[in-house]
Formats: sequence, structure tokens, C-alpha cells
Amino acid sequence: MKPPLTFLAIQKLANHFRWIGAATAFVLMAGCATGPYANPADPLEPLNRSISRFNDGVDEAVLIPAATAYRNVLPSPVRTGVNNFFGNLGDVWSFANSVMQLRLQNSAETFMRVNVNTLFGLGGLLDIATEAGIDRHKEDFGQTLGRWGVPSGPYLVLPVLGSSTVRDAAALPIDSKGDLVWAVHDIPVRNSMYVLRVVDMRSNFLRATQLLGDAALDKYSFTRDVYLQRRANEIYNGDPPGEGGQ
Repeated sequence: MKPPLTFLAIQKLANHFRWIGAATAFVLMAGCATGPYANPADPLEPLNRSISRFNDGVDEAVLIPAATAYRNVLPSPVRTGVNNFFGNLGDVWSFANSVMQLRLQNSAETFMRVNVNTLFGLGGLLDIATEAGIDRHKEDFGQTLGRWGVPSGPYLVLPVLGSSTVRDAAALPIDSKGDLVWAVHDIPVRNSMYVLRVVDMRSNFLRATQLLGDAALDKYSFTRDVYLQRRANEIYNGDPPGEGGQ
């Protein structure tokens, strides 16, 4: 029996990204290693720290004030509705990636979530599915590549976007095409939706940012380690094969 067409396409794409990831990792590790005590997953640490400081500056100057004002002006039910709406849009792309990963249970549950919340939750403003016990499975194309064996490559900090890896950064163009907000043809409306989503997402982490800032931690190392561990858990459904196995 021949493998399904989706699997063959993903496998071919995975081989392509595996070669890119390996080549990129070799170049980065050869030219930018930070010494014997460097984290092997983060050979670009000096550059990443510089970009991280830039991102912190943008966050403090723009995102935190905007998110704080958003939280202070809009009542909680409105913010919850906005969050639910964008979550429902994201579930559509999660469904597509669950299918590409051949995760049948996740695909079925996500398909049910989208339909229940869209039909009975006022277009996604109400999260009826979660109340009904239908779990959310957030999936993106970086996870799909990881599912089919594409290595993560070195840790990267992207300007404005933040934590990533070579694999996840390479997957971003595909993820952007799968974003339903991208399908909005009215450019001012589409840009407004992007801004609203970013501000809403940032407002959800205001308290966590304060706690992290108050703690005696190396914020950069903590953020990197949490990101890499979370990505491994997402790709392997909470059961990664070992440290750095993502």
C-alpha cells in the first residue's frame, strides 16, 4: 500500500529542510561558537543576546504600554472574546497541521472545536468547545517539520518575533500563508487585526513579565531554555525522546 500523498509531500519537504538545517547549523557553529562553556543548542548566543536586548527595548517602549492600556480600557469579557476569536482562527491552521502530521485524534478534536465555536460560539467569540471538554491542540508548520524528522537547528532570536530555531524560522513563511488573517483582502482591516492580536497576546503575559523581571534570573537563558523545552514537548506530545531531541 502506497503512503498517502500528504505524507509523501511532507517527507520530501522534510528532507529539503533537513539539508538546509544541517548546512545552516554547520556554518553557524563553525563561525559563531562561544567557547567551551557555550550551550550547544545556542552557538549564536552573543548575537541572540543582542537581538534579545533590542526586542526588550521594543517591548518596553511599545508593546507593554499598548498592552497595559488595552487591559485597562477594555473590560475582561471583551478581551476574552477577542482572545477566543483569534484562537478559533488559529485552530483552523492547527487542524491542517494535525492532518499533515497524521495525528488523527488531534485532527478530529480540532475539527470539532472549529465547528462548535464557529456555529454556536458567535463566530468564535465564545469558547463553547473548551467548556464542552474538547481540548485545543495548537500546531504550526515548525511542529509538522519536527514531526517528520527535521532537526531544530540552532536556537535563534528573531527581531521583534523573539525565540525561534532554524527550523521554526524556516517554517514562518508557510505559517503566515496558513494564517486566516492573511486572507483578509482589505489591507487596513488586516493590519488592524494583526495589531489587535499582538496587543491581546501581549496583555496576557503582563503579569508573567513582571514576575520574571523581579526574579534573580538570567532572563535570556531562562527564556531560551523554556522555549526549547516547550517546543520539544509540543512536537512529541509531552514525551520528548531526550534533551535536545526536538
